[in-house]
Amino acid sequence: MYEVLTLNKIAKCGLEMLDEDVFTVTDASENPDAIILRSFSMHEMELPKSLKAVARAGAGVNNIPIDKCSELGIPVFNTPGANANAVAELALAGLLLASRKVTDAVEWAKTLKGEGANVEKLVEKGKSAYAGPEIKGKTLGVIGLGAIGVMVANLANSMGMKVIGYDPYISVDAAWHLSRSVKKSNDLKMMVAQCDYITMHLPLLDSTRGMINDELIEQMEDGVRILNFARNALVDNAAMKKALESGKVACYVTDFPSEETLDMPNTVNIPHLGASTPESEDNCAVMAAKELSDFMCYGNIKNSVNYPNCEMPMEGKFRVTIAHQNIPNMLTTFSGLFSDADINIINMMNKSKKENAYTILDVDQIPDSLEQQIEAVEGVHKVRIIKAQ
Repeated sequence: MYEVLTLNKIAKCGLEMLDEDVFTVTDASENPDAIILRSFSMHEMELPKSLKAVARAGAGVNNIPIDKCSELGIPVFNTPGANANAVAELALAGLLLASRKVTDAVEWAKTLKGEGANVEKLVEKGKSAYAGPEIKGKTLGVIGLGAIGVMVANLANSMGMKVIGYDPYISVDAAWHLSRSVKKSNDLKMMVAQCDYITMHLPLLDSTRGMINDELIEQMEDGVRILNFARNALVDNAAMKKALESGKVACYVTDFPSEETLDMPNTVNIPHLGASTPESEDNCAVMAAKELSDFMCYGNIKNSVNYPNCEMPMEGKFRVTIAHQNIPNMLTTFSGLFSDADINIINMMNKSKKENAYTILDVDQIPDSLEQQIEAVEGVHKVRIIKAQ
């Protein structure tokens, strides 16, 4: 039995993916084999020696100590694309909110309470203050063409917008799903200079932190409208505030309110509702549980942020999985240990991801001493022996 610790409330339909004959799910455990969570911060948490995997029911993993997990040979899984439709729908609403001053108008309408028969006249008199342009025929720039960015681009295109996408690392799968009407740009500065609206759908990395800054805003059209449904830190708030005050940016819609954004003019602060739909939470929970189950039962890795995708059908009576550093001669060392023990390797796979690598070996026998011998190899983080079910 594997013990799975939940650090947040996880949708029941997801936890039901964990076979009760194999997994025990609990919200209190000192020695869990795996953790499944949403937004709980693990950075101050002491990782138990028993921990073999962490699954995040969502795309972002900023709340998980990735480097520490990597050093301990613990794959961290996420659920890319599971909440894509929820975020894309809200981003589409964001385009309209950025144009039509809907939130300001609604708040103004509330002030008319008590005016009695004068309400209709006051509405007609005051509505012009909240007029805004239609999005049809306008140009939208989409920065980041992953699952969400592609959906937003296609939806905007279907509503009559001219869409330009920018993503130097677009995957083949994403490219296949992108509408042929969406133009692609290889130069971010040139792209933003053509856009009436700009929306971001990319991860927070050292290379993307603060990417919406003074320099990039300067390249934009006057009166541009910017949407952020990705990560708060992608935007330099000081630069954004200055641009809003000058009118360079006509409106900023963010799903990540902060003390700074709440003090900005012409800003729509949405309280992080991007993935807040029951469908999204269910999808993320189911996907995370399936990833966790496949890893714990068969050692397969899919959608890990720190270890490579590495999966194959189990062919032997035992499966040996090794999380290790991506350095030369590791495979030679591993195969040598099996050869010295007179063990035939039925099937083997090795994949790498930056500084980390993962090796799967299927065999029909495994002496007790071999696990310790592999663990003793310099550069090995964790070894697991999985018996065929």
